[in-house]
Amino acid sequence: MKKDFHSKKDFHSKKKLCSFLFTALLAMAVLGGCADSTGESSGDNSSMESQADSQGTGSGQESGGTEEDSSAEESASGEGMSEADPAGQDAAGDMYGGSVVVGIQQDIDSLDPHKATAAGTKEILFNIFEGLVKPDENGNLICAVAEDYTISEDGLVYTFTLRDGVKFHNGNAVTAEDVKYSLERVAGLLDGTPLISTMKTIQAVDIIDEKTVQVTVDSANTELIYSFVAAVIPSGSGEDAGADPIGTGPFSFVSYKPQEGISLAKNPDYWQTGLPYLDSVEFRITGSADTALMELQGGTIDLYAYLTDSQAQALKGSHQVITAPSNVVQALFLNNALEPLNDVRVRQAILYALDKEAVNDFVGGGNGTLISSAMLPTLKDYYVDLNEAYGTTANVEKAKELLADAGFAEGFDLEIAIPAVYEFHMQTGEVVVEQLKAVGINATIKGMEWSTWLDEVYNGCQYAATISGITCDMTPGYLLNRFQTDSSKNFINFTNAEYDEIYVKAQESLDSAEKADYYKQLQKILCDEAGTAFIQVPANMTAISRRLAGYKFYPIYVQDMSTVYIIE
Repeated sequence: MKKDFHSKKDFHSKKKLCSFLFTALLAMAVLGGCADSTGESSGDNSSMESQADSQGTGSGQESGGTEEDSSAEESASGEGMSEADPAGQDAAGDMYGGSVVVGIQQDIDSLDPHKATAAGTKEILFNIFEGLVKPDENGNLICAVAEDYTISEDGLVYTFTLRDGVKFHNGNAVTAEDVKYSLERVAGLLDGTPLISTMKTIQAVDIIDEKTVQVTVDSANTELIYSFVAAVIPSGSGEDAGADPIGTGPFSFVSYKPQEGISLAKNPDYWQTGLPYLDSVEFRITGSADTALMELQGGTIDLYAYLTDSQAQALKGSHQVITAPSNVVQALFLNNALEPLNDVRVRQAILYALDKEAVNDFVGGGNGTLISSAMLPTLKDYYVDLNEAYGTTANVEKAKELLADAGFAEGFDLEIAIPAVYEFHMQTGEVVVEQLKAVGINATIKGMEWSTWLDEVYNGCQYAATISGITCDMTPGYLLNRFQTDSSKNFINFTNAEYDEIYVKAQESLDSAEKADYYKQLQKILCDEAGTAFIQVPANMTAISRRLAGYKFYPIYVQDMSTVYIIE
């Protein structure tokens, strides 16, 4: 967004050094010095993976989205909300204590932070684990386990200085060995299998001294710093991470019961002074939208995110109902490798058949942002509006014309797999089915258990079409990465040689204007090829008990319970 390069003299200043690599990013924090003990950014910051990296959410690690100018968009509307003030905690002792129950829509897919796939899992693990850096509620990237870092002039060496006094939940101090182990694990340097794809660029992790770790990468990448949010875990604990998760976050793991939920307890040794306020937090699986609504109204759960418009309307009289941008891209995903969806004309016909405005109005109360490709509109330097390509309302005649040209004048049958736990997506499916029938496509909905959807659809690609969401980590390349031919996340089986070539160029570019142009080209290819039927970036509507305050919306998919407190 701003200039990428500064004078050589400036590079000797940490703030300017960081700017070299990161001012190119709308969505990324530009760090010059990291965070102070309250967790607030102290440098010259400009604001900044799935619901499974995919989420099934209604509003999707991959599912749910947000940002403007060089910063994340902070707008949220609602009544009675306030934020906890860690600095004032001595004068507000009554803010401490108590328990809160958070309703969640899906089960945990893994308690190992390096292997968790679902956004709904990662939003919980955010409270247990921290990386060298972490995002804050304003979209800034702040330091966590690290207290500072620098980047070499060529962008190939990252040097992290560890924060004093950070302890794991088992009481052990975090050491450079723990950081080295964690980074080598996610990079695949231990066994040849990278657990986080962006980290496979790491070539070496070296301990300089007991407080300093140096990371060498194979190529400069202005977006890589965000990947250092990867959790720091005790050295050698990888095999046990899924059974006995130990992190450095504000809450520690207590217990987990499949299909029921996960319980956390306050970390009394948390490095951020004054946090957290609550003694315990339970994330409870609600099972269905109707159950969630009843539990909210009955007071057995205190907080529930990703409401449909009908749920929000029903709760406005009794709860704080807050609307904020999400980082989720919702779509009718199409399996490009399966007949007849392997015909671009058929996929284009489906795009013409959709009335996205009707979906947004019916399911999201008109609060969503309509899109036609994989990029958050709030990443405005990188986003290109392609809604005119197929229109935002249905063009039935054009859709029928394309189907006839492809040899499907009489239409065809199409099964749409949807994770049933997400009412937002299920309601979207009901609208889409009727719209497709108008052009002769006999669409039906197959509701699926979340774990089955992950195994068969997201990981197994055993489907024709599915409605879900994918989340973005606020770097412009994150969503577009998954549509590379050889991406492990390419569950729509999109294949385009030109796309692959341009994506590599975008990653290698250190010039912000050039990078933005490449990303816009990628969006155009994905749109022209109708790789998938993108619908909207839904708004995140969240219901919160009136007995709570301090909840903060983030521009990424997390539920930060560290600042929440009870006011009655």
